[in-house]
Amino acid sequence: MAQQATPVRTARLGRALGPEPTAVSGVVLLLPGGDEVSSRRPSPMMAAASVRALGRRLTRAGREQSLAAHVVHYRYRGWNGSEAHLARDAAWAAEETVRRYGDVPVCLAGVGMGGRAALRAAGHDAVNSVLALAPWLPDEDVAAPPEPVKQLAGRQVLIVHGTNDARSDPELSFRLAARAKKANREVCRFEVHADGHGLSQYRDEVLALSEDFVMGALFGRAFSRPVQDALAAPPPLGLRMPLAAGFGRSLRR
Repeated sequence: MAQQATPVRTARLGRALGPEPTAVSGVVLLLPGGDEVSSRRPSPMMAAASVRALGRRLTRAGREQSLAAHVVHYRYRGWNGSEAHLARDAAWAAEETVRRYGDVPVCLAGVGMGGRAALRAAGHDAVNSVLALAPWLPDEDVAAPPEPVKQLAGRQVLIVHGTNDARSDPELSFRLAARAKKANREVCRFEVHADGHGLSQYRDEVLALSEDFVMGALFGRAFSRPVQDALAAPPPLGLRMPLAAGFGRSLRR
């Protein structure tokens, strides 16, 4: 009896969140979190849950601009060392976006390990911006090359991290942002005081900041004053910008 071939795993895009525009003019690819090492296939429902609130917020905000938002469903739950599976799937998703929608700007928006994937896959030609929420980054090792940043050149980048994140060290995202800022002035980073990995204590503020950044990066809306200041400020000021309580309730544009 012939042995059955193992099916090849493929990444896929979830259905567009909300009503899909007839003529899409910008796309957000939502990259859920993951594990450092795992060959298991992620649960689609659990993956979508980690980015659903962000996706809903951005979909509502970008409805008039014909924004499409898709969750990226990975082949594997893990990053898996040099395989960098999540980053490869993010790059595939950007290419699939071009195939579906043509030449439209793409924002990679990731949480946790998905934040690392967003930063790593930013070199795709369609990507014009990156939003990384509490990105998981590997510990620095003098024997290993540092996490790359050259792919961020020419992109607008926002990193948001809680100062009490016990799962992904906020100092590592600061150091990456500092290296990226040397070659790309369009990098900023906000710190959420006393918040943890899930950024749940200031959830509304984080979502408002994310909306402000993504709508500005994809559609040219004027950034709020705090984002403008963070992008313009030299390191370390623009990379340790505090996210104010109540951000989003009275934005000055």
